[in-house]
Amino acid sequence: MRPFRLQGAHALFACACLALCTALPARAEWEKIQQSGHLKVAVYKDFAPFSDKAGGIDVDLAQALADKLGLKLSLMPFPAGEDLGDDLRNMVWKGHYLGFGPADVMLHVPVDGRMMARHGQVQIFAPYHVETVRLVRSAAAIASFDGIESLRGKRIGVEKVSIAGMLMLGEADGKFRDDVRIFPSAAEALEQLKAGRLDAVLANRSEIEAVFRGDPAFPLHALAFERLPRAGWALGMAVRKDEIDMARLLQSAMNALSESGELKAIFAKHGVQLAKP
Repeated sequence: MRPFRLQGAHALFACACLALCTALPARAEWEKIQQSGHLKVAVYKDFAPFSDKAGGIDVDLAQALADKLGLKLSLMPFPAGEDLGDDLRNMVWKGHYLGFGPADVMLHVPVDGRMMARHGQVQIFAPYHVETVRLVRSAAAIASFDGIESLRGKRIGVEKVSIAGMLMLGEADGKFRDDVRIFPSAAEALEQLKAGRLDAVLANRSEIEAVFRGDPAFPLHALAFERLPRAGWALGMAVRKDEIDMARLLQSAMNALSESGELKAIFAKHGVQLAKP
């Protein structure tokens, strides 16, 4: 499953900033990174529009962060584990048993209080985007939309083992289960919608925007699910817990990218509207 957690992004952002403002002097690990001349950044594999073989938002963001720190980028794409805890262990604080990792920093980490408490080996900070789940429909196949009941009897695509899939399959005690079509990725489901083989897709907003780029033939809608707050969830980054100076420098670099408009431009390049926490 793709990383997903909820709750408390705004309060956590304030706490993270306060903690980083009281950072300790530079640590030996940061000095080693400077001496190496490279910033190792972990990003998810096959996770368009954020990171895949063609690049993506997180790939461009990783390059921008490395530039701000005066380092060359060493990108470390990795496959998602069973849960976020596996990913944090493999790519942030320990390394994978197959020999890859850890990186200096991992991107696309949900900023969530319970997650922070559960994984004390890492710092999670610098939220840079808020993700949400949205429904996109074919206006030709579903001429009018009055809520989720408009989907009865329609072909609805979702990604396997995703929050969108769990929501759609579980809604109203499985009432829409026979209407759901499951695909290996959201991108594949969205391409099927574009080709007219589906009537609607439930997916992350960024995934939808990157494919349709505001095409009025495929309008977006927010759906109310009991288990999913409409506000969505914030995405940030993670470093090892004791890398306080590294976190401070990355937070400063992210602030600069946001204030200059470069962060917004990175998202826009891939057809996605930046949603700041």
